[in-house]
This record gives sequence, C-alpha cells and structure tokens, in this order.
Amino acid sequence: MDTLLNIVVVEDHDALREVTVEALSNMGHNAVGANCAEALNDEVGAFPIDLMVIDLNLPGEDGISLARRLRAAQPGIGIIMVTARNQINEKLSGYESGADLYLTKPTSVEELGAAVQALARRMKRHEQAQPDFLLNLGALFLQGPQDGVSLSAHEAAMLSVLARAPGHRLESWQLIELSGKAEADFSKSTLEVQIVRLRKKLMQAGAVNQPIKAVRGQGYQLCIKVTVA
Repeated sequence: MDTLLNIVVVEDHDALREVTVEALSNMGHNAVGANCAEALNDEVGAFPIDLMVIDLNLPGEDGISLARRLRAAQPGIGIIMVTARNQINEKLSGYESGADLYLTKPTSVEELGAAVQALARRMKRHEQAQPDFLLNLGALFLQGPQDGVSLSAHEAAMLSVLARAPGHRLESWQLIELSGKAEADFSKSTLEVQIVRLRKKLMQAGAVNQPIKAVRGQGYQLCIKVTVA
C-alpha cells in the first residue's frame, strides 16, 4: 500500500460500521467509526482526519449537511459518500455538497478500499502541487513562493501552532492563550483582527484564496502547508 490515511467512518448501522472500520484497518489505515455526525467530537476528538466515509442517511444531521460543513471547514479533506440512494439527482446533490466520490450500496470492502486508495493518490498529488511556505521562527520571517514577509512574534507563534496542530486547526481559546491573556480580557474580535493581518501577509507571500479559514463556532484552520524551521 502506498498511502496510509487517518479515516473516520460515519455510519449508523452498527454492524456495517464495524465491518468497514475493520476492513480499512486491515488495509493498514488508521480507521475509527462514529454512528452519527453529532458523535464525531466524542468519538474522534483531536484525531487528525485525512478522509471521511459518510453514509447519507444519518440520524440527526444527514450526510449531505455533514459533507457540506466538513468541506467548508477543511477544504483538503477527502470525502467518500456511501449510500443506497442511486438516483442521478441524489448523486449530484452528494457531489455538490463536497463529496469526492459517491458509491452506492451494496459496496464491497474491496471496492471501498480501491476508492480510498485512488482518492489518496489524488490528494497526495494535489498536496505536492501546492507551494510550500517556510516559517523561520528565529528570524520571524515567512518565505513563500512569491515573496518573503516579516512577522511579529505573535503572528509567528500563531502560524507555528496552527501548522503543527492536528488537522492544522485550533479553537479560538487556544489561540487567545498565545496572547498570555485570559479569554475574558481578550475579545474574539481582537483575535479576528490578528487573523486578518496574518492572512494578508500569507497572501502577500503567495497564498491563494483564504489561507486561514474560520471554523464557525470553534476557531480557525490553516489551509496551506507551512514548514516550521
């Protein structure tokens, strides 16, 4: 196997979820399961996710809504939707929500494994195609594909912890702690101003789109590859 991934299987059918997690684990992947979208935080926690296998018919938040939310929060994540719905409009809805692949049940573990590996290779090529950014913490300097920019000590610290965090994602209170102040003495609007300034410097260095995205109700995620030296 050429690519091993951290995979979360969201499936409310207990036996099917267990079989899928076991099959992916036997293929060498690090796989865990959750029975619904609402259980993700409890079951997964800080587990860094590379790829999600999502059933469409979930209790509570359905697979379409979950895929859309995940795609907005983590643009680089892989999403495979597995469902018994096979109508063309349902497939289109799945792809429009952010799914990379749409497999109809019944799906063999061999087909799912092949789909996971094909998507992993595509994700790896995309990652390798992205320009790298080098953060020199000692010099407080970020070198990007277009330019180099100087950072403040706090900007460098924020970028460093985001680059090293699981999934390149941190909650607001964790970023606020970097300021050395209590959350009560440091407004989230102040944090947003700091993120905006850092985002502008990343784009000056060569980042495209939004290099740091807000995760609604939680915090922020770094969407580019930054190497910390």
